[in-house]
Amino acid sequence: MTSLDLLAGTASGGTLYGIGVGPGDVRYLTLRAAGLVRAVDVLAYFAKRGMPGRARTIVTPLLVEGRTEARLEYPVTDEIPADHSDYQSQIGAFYRESAERLAALLKQGKSVGLLAEGDPFFYGSFMHMWRRLSGDFPVEVVPGVTGMSGCWTRANLPITWGDDTLSVLPGTLSEETLVDRLRRTDAAVIMKVGRNLGKVRRAVEAAGLLSRAVYVERGTMEDERILPLAECEESRGAYFAMVLIAGEGRRL
Repeated sequence: MTSLDLLAGTASGGTLYGIGVGPGDVRYLTLRAAGLVRAVDVLAYFAKRGMPGRARTIVTPLLVEGRTEARLEYPVTDEIPADHSDYQSQIGAFYRESAERLAALLKQGKSVGLLAEGDPFFYGSFMHMWRRLSGDFPVEVVPGVTGMSGCWTRANLPITWGDDTLSVLPGTLSEETLVDRLRRTDAAVIMKVGRNLGKVRRAVEAAGLLSRAVYVERGTMEDERILPLAECEESRGAYFAMVLIAGEGRRL
């Protein structure tokens, strides 16, 4: 098999592919992911209402005109807290309808590539499709560079040393829970910062870690922003933002 064969990729009809497209820079896609983006019959992606879709934007350099696409548009994203009943009912219905739409394409024998920012099995909407469709259709998951690894690399921040433990925490947790978890770990990545930035900053400070915390917004993307969390005074961060706290363990 030549390198051209690897880049061309192959896709089987009636199969759902969860394609990890990485944190933002198209050059971070794996060969398998790049090949499938070009090979599948239908390229599906999630998008916020009125927006092009981050995953779709990442792979734009790989696409040619005339591709068949399936846009799955969220009814709501961060406008309502995730634990609110309205959010849960709307998103639940959306995932059911999206799964039905993809199932119809798969039943027609189409190969469907569903794009996923970062890695499909790491806080990804793809997982909701996998849970609903994997029992009825073949599914291949293509791993991708996670947003957090892209961000700590761009921040030039080695995240763990020696025997350090790493905790990945959603910023949607209560402030009290965040403080407790941060005090019991060596290194931390706080995801889903967005509207929770003010709370996250208070929790990091209460845990005594503010001097080590780094705020990364849209890591690896053209408009990325990296600065110490102590200098980030906004109460709300970008949708694609996280806080990194590197470990300080054994360094040989």
